[in-house]
Amino acid sequence: MDSDMQNSVKQQQPAQRIQIYPPTTPGVSPFWIAKYERDAKKYWDQFYRRHQDKFFKDRHYLDKEWDQYFSGSGKKVILEVGCGAGNAVFPLIATYPDVFVYACDFSQRAVNLVKAHKDFNETRVSAFVCDLTADDLSEHISPASVDVVTMIFVLSAVSPEKMPLVLQNVKKVLKPNGHVLFRDYAVGDLAQERFSTKDQQISENFYVRGDGTRAYYFSNEFLTSLFKEQGLDAEELGLCCKQVENRARELVMNRRWVQAVFRFSDSVNRTGSSEAPTKSDLCCQEISQPKADADPISDFVVDMSEGMAGEMFGVPTTNDNEVIKIELGGCDFKIKVLSKEHQHTCKSTGLMLWESARLMAAILARNPSIVAGKRVLELGSGCGGICSMIAAGSASIVVATDGDSKALELLNQNIKSNLRPPFLNKLVSKKLEWGDRDDIDAIKAMNNEGFEVIIGTDVTYIAEAILPLFSTARELISSNSSAEKDQTPAFILCHIFRRVDEPSLLSAASRYGFRLVDKWAKGSPIDEPQSRSLISSWFPENSFEDHIPTSALNIMYFQLE
Repeated sequence: MDSDMQNSVKQQQPAQRIQIYPPTTPGVSPFWIAKYERDAKKYWDQFYRRHQDKFFKDRHYLDKEWDQYFSGSGKKVILEVGCGAGNAVFPLIATYPDVFVYACDFSQRAVNLVKAHKDFNETRVSAFVCDLTADDLSEHISPASVDVVTMIFVLSAVSPEKMPLVLQNVKKVLKPNGHVLFRDYAVGDLAQERFSTKDQQISENFYVRGDGTRAYYFSNEFLTSLFKEQGLDAEELGLCCKQVENRARELVMNRRWVQAVFRFSDSVNRTGSSEAPTKSDLCCQEISQPKADADPISDFVVDMSEGMAGEMFGVPTTNDNEVIKIELGGCDFKIKVLSKEHQHTCKSTGLMLWESARLMAAILARNPSIVAGKRVLELGSGCGGICSMIAAGSASIVVATDGDSKALELLNQNIKSNLRPPFLNKLVSKKLEWGDRDDIDAIKAMNNEGFEVIIGTDVTYIAEAILPLFSTARELISSNSSAEKDQTPAFILCHIFRRVDEPSLLSAASRYGFRLVDKWAKGSPIDEPQSRSLISSWFPENSFEDHIPTSALNIMYFQLE
């Protein structure tokens, strides 16, 4: 009967390739799009916590490009939108003694960096936190009191649908005939092309970086239309290009920016003409009016530090991985995983350490008899492999598997850095995509007796993967039975119920000849029968609170019928 069922499955799914993470899809998922928007402040706070004031160069070019807007008779009031660490603020007050600068940013850490700067002076600078997509700027600045607004690589961090809100807010405090000085990323910049090849697109011309911050790439047409709809007319507009060479990394990078000047004209001062006055282009090219197809200008000062080259072009200046330290069974493990700031754009879930793996590893460390002298297989071990490494201390052989090559590469590094002979010799890693005939046969070839314990932690959240999961476990589990329940070959799942519920798991298990022998859930009352079951005996009286980060964890213990 079992043989017929297996043959039927092979005919229906001859080359099915299932992994424990969703298949790669172009662009960013709706879930992450909403998260990036909701947590935008948090990601920029993390950015400034990591880089402090060392990332961007001070913008000493402002007087060269826009001197006429900052100088002149009388005191000028400047608003620096998205002030960051003050890279534009302090060059301005150093160059122009008569200017007063309002500096705002929606990152509290950025504002704190401005206030902590050695040149910060409250008589010259007022720094405050403000989210221009939600907060009212006029609560901090008197309406119609600002001569010049600078927006330097800031509007690109805002989602396109909220950009009009920023401009409406800015217009409240800008004087009639006041100016907005603008510089930001342009369509066609090399960084945009790099993002496109990494499935980091949120929407048209809008992308997310590895650290969760976002960047929009402006076309001249979109930019002029955006500002004009808010009553801000373009006086100057130029597409600026620069070839940046990083000799240390042998990189040549073609950067593109759009630079513009917009003027706010109220209804009283409008002349009725929709054409912008003729101005000298910012890149020293004469233009009669702003053009969407302005010719690139090559001789231009680039505002980009060494760090920015790494962030913008995918050449990391720091390691993309982080190390998690775990103490189990009297041993200290250092597990290398993908750093949290890069997990947001990673398709594979196997490059991080999940809560269920921590719990199961703690159980194995305190109860080595579960795997002692047995052949152990871990399905979807990911890069951590912490359960397999603990099992190697008492099992006869352990095979850690995953379907993702990057996870396996990191897994091998973790195994070699944490284990020594003889335990290292008992643990091997193998590629295994559930339902893949070649992968399954390769596992069988190295152990034709089957495995007495199969473990899976957090591998049950993709509905399409559940049947292949149990099918693969059925083919690889040992068929030897024992009178003792805890000695009969077992398939142990530790997980949080997400998109797959318990009835669905039990249905799939039954289809492939598994029955649920025992189960456990965090917080089960001690007077329930299951609290005196096999699984509950794994827990000491003082519980595992240090290893149970969430109350949603569950354990299911299956055996063959």
